[in-house]
Amino acid sequence: MPIVLSTEPLSAADRAERWHEAVSGTFMPMDVNLLEKEPSPGTIVSSRLGTLHISRVQAGPQVVKRDKRHISRDDRKSLIVSLQQQGTVTKEQDGRESVIGPGEFSISDSSRQFRIKLEGEFAFTSFHFPREELHVRDKDLQALTATTFTSEEGSAALVATFLARMAREAEGFDDAAGHRVAATALDLMALLIDERRGRSTSGAPHAAASLERVKDHIMRNLGDPDLSPSRIAEAHFMSVRYLHKLFQLEGTTVGGWIRTQRLERCRRELLRPMAREVGVAVIAQRWGFVSPSHFSRIFRAAYGTTPREWRLQGRTGAHCGDTDGAPTEK
Repeated sequence: MPIVLSTEPLSAADRAERWHEAVSGTFMPMDVNLLEKEPSPGTIVSSRLGTLHISRVQAGPQVVKRDKRHISRDDRKSLIVSLQQQGTVTKEQDGRESVIGPGEFSISDSSRQFRIKLEGEFAFTSFHFPREELHVRDKDLQALTATTFTSEEGSAALVATFLARMAREAEGFDDAAGHRVAATALDLMALLIDERRGRSTSGAPHAAASLERVKDHIMRNLGDPDLSPSRIAEAHFMSVRYLHKLFQLEGTTVGGWIRTQRLERCRRELLRPMAREVGVAVIAQRWGFVSPSHFSRIFRAAYGTTPREWRLQGRTGAHCGDTDGAPTEK
């Protein structure tokens, strides 16, 4: 269940102190200076996905600062990604200053000083990750703090779309799914940082981790005939384009990898004693093949023999060694 903190029930005189407590308690020790004589109500709605802390914040104009004094009291290192929904914010960190508007996002690092000025009424969603879980170099992260990322630019668009949807649906995830979704968000952040810093991601650990999670999902749903790139991408809150990119890193395609895994399961099952009673069509259907004729054609193309001939070879022990390997992915 989300945790809701609000100053709306309080008098204007009491709101400033309560809001400072809410901000520092939810995020980290900071100074909060409200810019209205009579502060507007503020609300923070927080939830967790694994080690990820999501907070939706609405309030009036204010300035937030974190300095050496605050860092010495709480030196936990967090990556903070803030997705702006309403109003504008000016951020300063690591010698840079940027203005972030609705639909844009920015990165902050809690281990170093920063200043944030929120002008007028605002709303944003922040995502706090443990810094050690983001597998990028410190100097690469430091080079991109207080930078404006728009939702119309390549990987930044993937990140913005993923984070927005993750925040909307956070309460629907169980613990296991929450950890997987949070890990994918970190993978996308690492991809974005690597790309902005001009680094190749072909062997990046975050891409490999995403690919392994996708493969695990495919294997657990291999018998579903409706398993498709679009459904796989949706289940992992990524774009179909990014999904295809992950498989391209291994020189294959999503469809080719799925077909290979299905054929291999059918091949093994056809060698079992029960295969004759069950029948080729049932085994093919069990592993996601809808059309028996289509299954027969691609099985022959992969192994050089029909499913029935393969099953017969298994009964007689006559199957050849050169057909024991996995089929070629096409």
